Amino acid sequence: MTAIYLISACSKPTASAPEMPYTVLQPPGIVAAPFAPGLVSTNHLEVEGAFGHDMKTFYFLRQVLGEPSSNYVIHYRNGAWSEPEEITTGDGEVFISPDGITMHVGNHFRDRTNGGWSEPKSLGAPYDTIPIMRLTASRNGTYVFDERDETGTLRYSTVIDGERQSPQPFSEVINSGEWTAHPFIAPDERYLIWDSERDGGFGGGDLYISFRQDDGSWGPAINMGDRVNDEHDNTYGSVTPDGKYFLFQTIDLDSETPSANILWIDASFIESLKQ
Repeated sequence: MTAIYLISACSKPTASAPEMPYTVLQPPGIVAAPFAPGLVSTNHLEVEGAFGHDMKTFYFLRQVLGEPSSNYVIHYRNGAWSEPEEITTGDGEVFISPDGITMHVGNHFRDRTNGGWSEPKSLGAPYDTIPIMRLTASRNGTYVFDERDETGTLRYSTVIDGERQSPQPFSEVINSGEWTAHPFIAPDERYLIWDSERDGGFGGGDLYISFRQDDGSWGPAINMGDRVNDEHDNTYGSVTPDGKYFLFQTIDLDSETPSANILWIDASFIESLKQ
């Protein structure tokens, strides 16, 4: 797998999540399409797309070939999306908590304030010694996160009686293959999505999903199929806060014309994977 790190079922929506005016962004159907062509998706390298809770902010990473990568945000205001604004987020990948009050970036976080976001704060031990790329959280406060290494280990940390528990690795059902990374835990914890290189895949990194079973365990790792996977690296999956669309990225840095693109697709296909 070519590491993009060098350039750096639908879940039930939260009741308070507002409706986002998708028509402005040319929403996709059952075939994956570039996200926000000309605004986010360009002829540069764009990855790590993440909506804010209010569906009116969108964060992503862009790199112009031969130059350093930068984080950007676009805002929906007065019936239109703004031009990308360069921002500083710190080392890690942006995830906004389901309640919208916390921005997780690697092993740091920022609190929502009246003026925007606070200065970065450490998650503390043991997270400050773990090379976290992406940390996502459920509505119950469960953390699911990865590590920046070749094999990759996904871990989780629950909250019991108000106390955060020590991180634990998932079983081999999840932690198999290589480059296992970029987890996304559904807000209601009904499923877990991640990417990995495994035998029987489509060629590069593929997106996988595991559904929570009736006994609380995680079901088998299911390849998400050719709607989102191909011979390139297909990674960084997530579902929009309203549960309608599935976001992911496809990366090909080995060709004469390297590409990295954020795509999205109607998320209704996720439920069929459970069968």
